[in-house]
Amino acid sequence: MNVRRTVTAIAATAVIAAAAAPTATAAPVTTPATPEAPAAPDAPGLHGSTDPTYDGVWRQSLTLLAQDTTGVRPAAQAVDWLTAQQCADGAFAAFRADPAAKCGAKTPVDSNSTAAAVQALAALGGEDTAVRDAVRWLKSAQNPDGGWGYLPGGPSDTNSTSLVAGALTAAGTAPDGVRSKKGKNAHDALLKLTVPCDADGGGAFAYQPDKKGVLAANADATAAGVLGGLDRTLATKAAPAADPADPATCAEPRTAADAARNGAAHLVTALSAKGYLVSSLAGAKDQPDHGNTADAVVALAAAGLTDRADRTVTWLKRDGAAWAAKSGPAAWSQLVLAAHATGADPRDFGGTDLVQRLNATGPAPESVPDAKDTAAEDGKDNAKDSKDDDGGPAVIWIIGIGLVVGIGIGILLSGRRKKRQK
Repeated sequence: MNVRRTVTAIAATAVIAAAAAPTATAAPVTTPATPEAPAAPDAPGLHGSTDPTYDGVWRQSLTLLAQDTTGVRPAAQAVDWLTAQQCADGAFAAFRADPAAKCGAKTPVDSNSTAAAVQALAALGGEDTAVRDAVRWLKSAQNPDGGWGYLPGGPSDTNSTSLVAGALTAAGTAPDGVRSKKGKNAHDALLKLTVPCDADGGGAFAYQPDKKGVLAANADATAAGVLGGLDRTLATKAAPAADPADPATCAEPRTAADAARNGAAHLVTALSAKGYLVSSLAGAKDQPDHGNTADAVVALAAAGLTDRADRTVTWLKRDGAAWAAKSGPAAWSQLVLAAHATGADPRDFGGTDLVQRLNATGPAPESVPDAKDTAAEDGKDNAKDSKDDDGGPAVIWIIGIGLVVGIGIGILLSGRRKKRQK
């Protein structure tokens, strides 16, 4: 879903592409024979052991969000690591090696890191000041068209706009009420990024228009756009079952919610061939894209099409753990998110305890609910909504959010990147 960064556009893109490269289908992992090592000594509190330059705040935010949703109380050290990354003006960069140093004009703050941190800290509670300051900065970075780009002032894209919409929702602010000086909001921007029904890939979301203004269907952006159009966070649960006569039907949208329904219908079609999405990289054979597939599952659940994701969830249960074991905490978080959204058990996801594997990537949590507590909570949830579960979220979007095209800066949310998907 994502990793993004600074340095040069070429360096960032290269690092992200390498980190997010999909792995071949493998047998499910049922026991943590070699748990991921905790973060390096010079980054105490951070989950994951790999270089955090391009995804530190992103993967930490997803991890804390996932842990919280599963009933796990994250380590205070892990929360402190995240809050220490915030600049005085409220923004977050992907990673700051020296949090004690003041942020300056050259500090590469971005909307994705900031929005992800807001979602995590708002869910945890007790960080009102950090959340308030970050939301204020996000509002200041809004584009005239109502959307957000990865970097302040960059052209609006579906992934960034949707992630910010989720952050606003998490902070208790209605996204449609946050308007630019031209009176536009996130919903207005998302509508402009939807592929017309009569075009190839109609109903999907594009990442951004190309140089000629053409919108190309993008599965990663579509999964994000569905959440953004519905004002849902990364930690969403399933909506009441939708009952469309044909879930693959596209109708010209009048509202962002209409566009989200079209996007979900597009994902149903995209998943129908193989049961999962694939990555298409020039010169390389198409590979299963676990991160984008997990995000698509969350999007379908948010749109009330959970039943349409059953086959895909089964595939993730079989192949997801092997991918996450190689990819790290953001990937584990995406799987937890998918389980949470669809009512699957993240503690027994195809034989793998996703929560245990995620917890093992960093400092020991303050507390972890035992089986009895979890079962009791599940019973309460099921009484309210048969589609709820005790699982936790996480996405991600993703050590691979989508590469920022216009300016060449790569972004990635734990398992995604900007690319065309079949």
